[in-house]
Amino acid sequence: MADIAALGDLRGKRVLVRSDLNVPLDGTTITDDGRIRASAPTIAELSEAGARVIVCAHLGRPKGEPEPKYSLRPVAGRLAELLDRPVTFADDTVGPSARAAVDAMADGDVVLLENLRFNAGETAKAEGDRAEFADALASLADAYVSDGFGVVHRKQASVYDVATRLPAAMGGLVRDEVEVLERLTEDPARPYAVVLGGAKVADKLAVIDNLMGTADRLLIGGGMVFTFLAAQGHEIGKSLYDADSLDACAGYLERAEAQGVEIILPVDIVVGKDFSADTETATVDAGAIPADTMGLDIGPRSAEIYAAKLADAETVFWNGPMGAFEMAPFAAGTQAVAQALVDATSRGALTVVGGGDSAAAVRQLGFTDEQFGHISTGGGASLEYLEGKELPGIAILTKEN
Repeated sequence: MADIAALGDLRGKRVLVRSDLNVPLDGTTITDDGRIRASAPTIAELSEAGARVIVCAHLGRPKGEPEPKYSLRPVAGRLAELLDRPVTFADDTVGPSARAAVDAMADGDVVLLENLRFNAGETAKAEGDRAEFADALASLADAYVSDGFGVVHRKQASVYDVATRLPAAMGGLVRDEVEVLERLTEDPARPYAVVLGGAKVADKLAVIDNLMGTADRLLIGGGMVFTFLAAQGHEIGKSLYDADSLDACAGYLERAEAQGVEIILPVDIVVGKDFSADTETATVDAGAIPADTMGLDIGPRSAEIYAAKLADAETVFWNGPMGAFEMAPFAAGTQAVAQALVDATSRGALTVVGGGDSAAAVRQLGFTDEQFGHISTGGGASLEYLEGKELPGIAILTKEN
């Protein structure tokens, strides 16, 4: 796959960079700038090479038309701080403001276009419906760099179609993400442990299925654990679970035993009467959750077991918190897993935090990115890669334009 060097001398060339700047906002305040910080090095590299850098990205889920709450304007300010240079913000994506901003660029300048998803053509399913928008985006530039790993699993105009219209290359962020995922899937150092949490078991079934032939241990937590417990016939009270996935979970437990793969489930659960930080809590055996309570975190004995199962792992992939970490009474399980990954990193193991809520959790709990081997910027893309799926935004970079 071509990287930026393959594009040749970029001085004076207009380079469209697809970044992932989909950061959480509280009004106009960025509450976690991790994705901006991760995107800045590639933008800086291009700027320092004398390129005229046109950054495009999305934020949130607007419905194909402008919504002020999803404007990227706050991101422009933070990106300028990180780059230590001005970033011009265009009030539209391919309209008069964008074209005027691009026309006014000098070598090394950076322009950030308004939210891609303010345009229906960005996310249209049919290639023909994306074509006009892709043409307009491509007309702004002389070359294209794909650096938004969080969207490479989407066949969208700025991710896929533009790469067929311009000389295209992979940015440093995407290159690093792919290299790490290759290490997870191609002869990983063993023992190889995978920690899966989060709310929906259905989102992780294909990952579990594919990892059954790769991982040595699967540690299950979060809301998805209650479908596994229910599949074993346990009482789960008011806990979240997916009735449609019961048979699949039972089947994975049987397969794991037959194939010598460990599936580790909690032995105790922290429960509450309601989904609230103020609810009355208790710690109970995982197989006996009272009918009037819901499970909201793995318990302390489970946290110790999970940490022990990670203590000798040479490769660890983690996607999904162990509980409702946003609320202090239910953060201990996620804290314990994060600390176990930090300890593993310090002894030389490869540890990968698989984006999304996991990345948000480690930062909220006071850990720094540097304490882990790699924090992915794309949870969904990471999972689809581990499922064995082809990622359109990566596949198109291997084809000749």
